[in-house]
Amino acid sequence: MVLFAVTVITGLSISGASGQAAKVICDKPAFDDILSPEFAGMTGKQKAFKPKEWLDIEVKLKVLLNPEPKSKTCDKLTVKWYVAVKNPEKAGKYLLLTKDVEHVNVPLEQDIFVSVYLSPASIKRLTHSDRASKNSVEFVGYEVFVNGEKVAQETSKGQVGWWSVPSEKISKNDTVPLLNKNETPFRALWWDRYAEISEPRITK
Repeated sequence: MVLFAVTVITGLSISGASGQAAKVICDKPAFDDILSPEFAGMTGKQKAFKPKEWLDIEVKLKVLLNPEPKSKTCDKLTVKWYVAVKNPEKAGKYLLLTKDVEHVNVPLEQDIFVSVYLSPASIKRLTHSDRASKNSVEFVGYEVFVNGEKVAQETSKGQVGWWSVPSEKISKNDTVPLLNKNETPFRALWWDRYAEISEPRITK
């Protein structure tokens, strides 16, 4: 079911003020249920608990810059995420969850992944179940910015740009957070698969 209709160009190629052209080749978003990881503590002992399900949303990207810098990396890449989930309180309505994730030192001309997550607590709130039902997600969209310029955008289904079209069926929600990978217990897992996330520096 398509809620929105809008014509937007995907796969943009932008030349910034520096004269450097950026292009991002991107896939449609993929999402899946994934269990909380189990780690042994410092003593090697494991506490008993039953892992719950997270919702893992990821996208494969390939970044190209022309001319290519000697570092062979993109200094700064920002992904703006838009996730429409079914409103558990209102049938036929949707909640729009958003998240900006800034990545740094992104390798050029290599497949690299970016991701966001819904925690078990958020899933419980949205579905009233401990199961990370993918059926609760209606749309996943995203935009990619390189050095502040939008260079790509895509959606899991529907028309690209649905998130910017006013609709009575969807409302923005800030109480259910999307989390970047560093904000989850998956932070240290599959490290080389994902683009590095920029974190605030603590200054004294």
